[in-house]
Amino acid sequence: MKKTLITGVAGFIGFYAAKRELEKGNYVIGVDNLNNYYEPKIKKDRLNILKKEKNFSFFKEDLNNKNFYKKLKKYLKDIEVVIHLAGQAGVRYSIKNPESYILNNILAYIKLLEFFKFSKKLKTILYASSSSVYGEKGENTLSNISVNKPVSVYSASKISMELISNVYSKLYSMNLIGMRFFTVYGPWGRPDMSYFKFLILNKKKKYIEIYNFGKHQRSFTYIDDLVSNMFKILSFYKKTKKRGDSSVFNLGNEKTIKLMNFLKILEKVTNIKFKKKFVRKQMGDVEKTEANLMIEKKKFNFKFDYDLKNGLEKFHDWFKKY
Repeated sequence: MKKTLITGVAGFIGFYAAKRELEKGNYVIGVDNLNNYYEPKIKKDRLNILKKEKNFSFFKEDLNNKNFYKKLKKYLKDIEVVIHLAGQAGVRYSIKNPESYILNNILAYIKLLEFFKFSKKLKTILYASSSSVYGEKGENTLSNISVNKPVSVYSASKISMELISNVYSKLYSMNLIGMRFFTVYGPWGRPDMSYFKFLILNKKKKYIEIYNFGKHQRSFTYIDDLVSNMFKILSFYKKTKKRGDSSVFNLGNEKTIKLMNFLKILEKVTNIKFKKKFVRKQMGDVEKTEANLMIEKKKFNFKFDYDLKNGLEKFHDWFKKY
């Protein structure tokens, strides 16, 4: 049976990617170290849903652990696709914990590539990059432009992954396709993200902090839209006979929303008036991210069905039940 390896499978995007593959009848091998960067309970709850599927197997492992690859070796001849979503997230966290990003984003990726570099079965590795690679470029975010001015260790680690992909794709004729994710939200999301964190803080009757005095702008992307378009990329590379491709693509909604407008919509959807504390811009933050999809629309016919209000309503409905 054709198998897909998904790293970071208990994470937000990994969980949805695994569900999509399982719905298509594919066998999913999931790996996650279940770290405590954010509340591990939600990771375990996502994982428990996936474990109910007969075509799912799970390894609680770290990608830097050599023993993991010894266990994975028996599946090597069957793995056609890798969706690599494991890694250390968080711009602000990277300011105080830079070593974690070298270890978990760069070195872990190299070890994964080393394992698969001679695989005859593997067609594609899709890996998570980030909109943060654009730094302060703001509006100039075509996915084929050069990115070389990161403003955080996190963004530098993602640029490094893109450069490493270019090397391995050329040396070993691998298709290593980067996905520059923009701000992703929705049910089962990350509790450290603003839309989720604000509701948790409100429950505790605490103030929410509005960074950069509310001047930030973001391309909020609903999880179903992101995963649907991600699988359009995957479908394209499953069919192509081309090898040695290290392209990167933007994966985010083109509609950029000001943080204060986002907050107004969130307050309307939840019927909550948040207690706000306005604070300065944080180290490593960029003021604006905007997904330019000119290339992606032409190549993959990207579409986005959810506006911010619809997406936040779906998240809030889930949050009330969780």
